Amino acid sequence: MLEIVHMTVNGEEKELAVDPRESLLDTLRNRLNLTSVKRGCGVGECGACTVLIDGTAVDSCLYLTMWAEGKHILTVEGLKSPSGELNEVQQAFVDEAAVQCGFCTPGLILTGVELVNSGRKYTREELRKLISGHLCRCTGYENILNALEKVVGYH
Repeated sequence: MLEIVHMTVNGEEKELAVDPRESLLDTLRNRLNLTSVKRGCGVGECGACTVLIDGTAVDSCLYLTMWAEGKHILTVEGLKSPSGELNEVQQAFVDEAAVQCGFCTPGLILTGVELVNSGRKYTREELRKLISGHLCRCTGYENILNALEKVVGYH
C-alpha cells in the first residue's frame, strides 16, 4: 500500500506516493533522478548517501522517505546558484584538488555545508572527526581536510 509524502527537495515542493519501506536514498535517486546521492554500503557507514535534512547531514540509506514528511531535503544538485556558480564548499574542493573519483564527494560537500551553516570554526582535528563517517578510498583525506579548513577552519 502506497502512502503520500510531502517534502521540499532542493527548494521544490514534492508530493509522492511511496512504499512506506522505501528509503530516502531510493526516492531521491530512482524517482527524482538526483544522482549525486550515491548508493554505497547501505548500512550508514560510508557517507556516500549523505543529504541535508532540515540542515542536518543524514545517511539517506537509513532514512525512510515517510520520515521526510514536511522536511526540507538538500542534495548537491540544490547547491548550484541560479547563475551556475559553485557553492563555497564545492569551490574549496576544486581549489584544493579534494576530488578524485568523486563517489564520496557529494556527501562530504554536504557535510561541509552543514559545518559552514553552523557558523563555527573548527580545528583540523575536529574536522577529521566530523568527517569520520565518510569513506574515501582515493584521496587519503588530506586535500579534503584542506578544503574544509579553507571554509570552516581557523586561519
